[in-house]
Order: sequence, then structure tokens, then C-alpha cells
Amino acid sequence: MSAFVFAFRNDPNANATEEEVAAWGAWFQNLGSAVTDMGSRIGATKLLGASAGANALSGYALVDATDLTAATALAESCPGLSYGGSVEVGEVVAM
Repeated sequence: MSAFVFAFRNDPNANATEEEVAAWGAWFQNLGSAVTDMGSRIGATKLLGASAGANALSGYALVDATDLTAATALAESCPGLSYGGSVEVGEVVAM
């Protein structure tokens, strides 16, 4: 198993509805033991360098998966994708 970061991105002015919050909770429950760190929501951000678009970092989580393909499969059902957000999946590399 390898560790992967799910970096969630969304409109910095978006406010989650009760329905969205419930969908996130259900998704994390469905991920089960793959989640090693539920992470946190992110507040104010400042991007240095090139921009990847209008969406800002809005949260993160750490998961275990066999490889990038498996981690991506877990991320594909992220509820943020249904609400205009995005998920960046990255493998954690030991330093």
C-alpha cells in the first residue's frame, strides 16, 4: 500500500449546503479504512506561482491505496465533483 493525498479544490466563495455536507460524510464513510487521515477543510489561501484555474484549495485527506489507479478510482466518487469542485490525487513520496 501507498499513501495518497486527495487535494480538494472548489470556488473559494462557495458555501456547502446541508445536502453537500451529508454527501461528503457518506462518501468518507464509504471509503472506510482507506482513509488514514480525514484531513481538514481549508480556510483562507494564497497561491504563489502559476494558477490552475479559479478553484482554490478547499480541503485535503490522506488515503491508502495500492497504486495511483486505485487511489484515483476512490476519488472518482468524491461529491465535490458533482458541485463544481475538483480533486487532485498525488502519491506521498518519502523524503
